[in-house]
Amino acid sequence: MDKDVKKSNMKPETACIHAVRDYSHSTGAVAVPIYQSATFAHPGFGQSTGYNYSRMQNPTSEHVEKLIAALEGGVGATAHSSGMAAVSTLMELFAPGDEIIATDDLYGGSIRLFNRILTKNGIVIRYVDTSDIQLVEKNITEATKAIFIETPTNPMMKVSDVAGLKTLIGDRNILLIVDNTFLTPYFFNPIALGADIVVHSATKYLAGHNDTLSGFLVAKSEEMAETLQYLKKTKGGVLSPFDAFLVARGIKTLAIRMEKSQQNAIVIAEWLQKQPKVTAVHYIGLPDNPGFEVSKRQARGFGAMISFQVDSPETAQSILDKTELVLYAESLGGVETLITYPITQTHADVPEAEREARGIDERLLRLSVGIEAVEDLIEDLEKAMR
Repeated sequence: MDKDVKKSNMKPETACIHAVRDYSHSTGAVAVPIYQSATFAHPGFGQSTGYNYSRMQNPTSEHVEKLIAALEGGVGATAHSSGMAAVSTLMELFAPGDEIIATDDLYGGSIRLFNRILTKNGIVIRYVDTSDIQLVEKNITEATKAIFIETPTNPMMKVSDVAGLKTLIGDRNILLIVDNTFLTPYFFNPIALGADIVVHSATKYLAGHNDTLSGFLVAKSEEMAETLQYLKKTKGGVLSPFDAFLVARGIKTLAIRMEKSQQNAIVIAEWLQKQPKVTAVHYIGLPDNPGFEVSKRQARGFGAMISFQVDSPETAQSILDKTELVLYAESLGGVETLITYPITQTHADVPEAEREARGIDERLLRLSVGIEAVEDLIEDLEKAMR
């Protein structure tokens, strides 16, 4: 079985490799084995190996669940077939008439789920700028059951004060849910600041190589961890053993990937600020970003996600056409640098008026900075901007 290593003084980069080890076999394999089995035989009547059916539990998936929980400081985690599968499962905690306060600048897939599915099922979503705690307070009602935040947000990189929101909630029966996809547990641990549940699209930085889909929910309490496990097996959108193996493998290099990507992102953000065709740069590691001080206080790093606005739609589309190393593609968090056009990709389903109100227009581009040589990335962007 998996066994936690004594880690009282373990640094995050060590924890990514050694926080959980697999002792369920006797081969001494350093990599977790792939238990590619749908079902498990019982030794006899009334006896069990601890595994029955892979929708409920699988040794490979269980290993990566324990690893993510350890990195986030939670008591348990659930592994899902995608980030949206994780969020969809999470939403089964709520019933018709419940209200959720959500960050107004969310990933478009989350907005689509909230607007098309949750609203249909009688759950009320109140979109609020959660970086403004007073505004959040004004929107809390007796029906509020959760505050769901991204920090930094996708794509405008707004930062919410997790500890401040937890103080606001106080002893009210309101869950604080934090999507930590952008910063990962290497840079940020929301549970330590009071979050009840942490969400990850592990497709992104955790797996890190743009080769698998996966999502996780991490619980602060034993009771919530048990509830999420029940919902996972009931909803059925679980992570396959092979994909769980890929996530576990990716996490081993999470620290060095995050450090290198962030190092590149800081250089690129500062370079973008000096370009005549760039009118705004949204990166939380820039001192003039509104979320800079909160980020310094609550996280260990700024990550590698940048959004920037250019002088015209024509310039934006020209950049998308002309970059060569920087790939025009959806998603983020891999070793490759990707550039995304939110209005036609991540936020295409968000109504135009809502997009415009949030600053998501035809001039906005989102950059997921990878681990290439930063000089090559800047040269590629510079050529595309000419």
